[in-house]
Amino acid sequence: MWKAVLAGSTALMIAGSSFVYAQQPAPRGDSQRWRPGAEDFAAFTDARVAALKAGLKLTAEQEKNWPAVETAIRETAKQRTDRMAQRMSQPREGQRDADPIARLRQQADRMTEGAATLKRLADASEPLYKSLDDGQKHRFVALARMQGRGMMRGHHGPHRGGPGEQRPQ
Repeated sequence: MWKAVLAGSTALMIAGSSFVYAQQPAPRGDSQRWRPGAEDFAAFTDARVAALKAGLKLTAEQEKNWPAVETAIRETAKQRTDRMAQRMSQPREGQRDADPIARLRQQADRMTEGAATLKRLADASEPLYKSLDDGQKHRFVALARMQGRGMMRGHHGPHRGGPGEQRPQ
């Protein structure tokens, strides 16, 4: 009896494991994961700019402040795209400069450049933001947050509050 149970359980385990193995997705082989290019990023930026503008439903008076905001958003997106392209063209981790001080300086330079870009974006957005009513301000924050990196997120994660609010520590 025990031999029959043992043989039956072994057969079920073998059959079950081959069934599970058969359900695994086929390996991708030589195909690589899709990576967006410069044209894709430009299209995404166009969509984000259009979504923000449409969502704000600007008045004729507020429209006067929009071109500076749009230009700043596009410059921020272009800088990010250029930075990503530069990173992709650099050698992989094992081949990079092993000098940790050089890497720290490079990171500091990138952060300084990013901070200047965000300041320009804030300076361009301030007149428009001040002209918005409360509903538009809420939509501005929500739409900017949905856009990922860019308007309100900076380079280190989501902004949790509205403009002028402090981030939780």
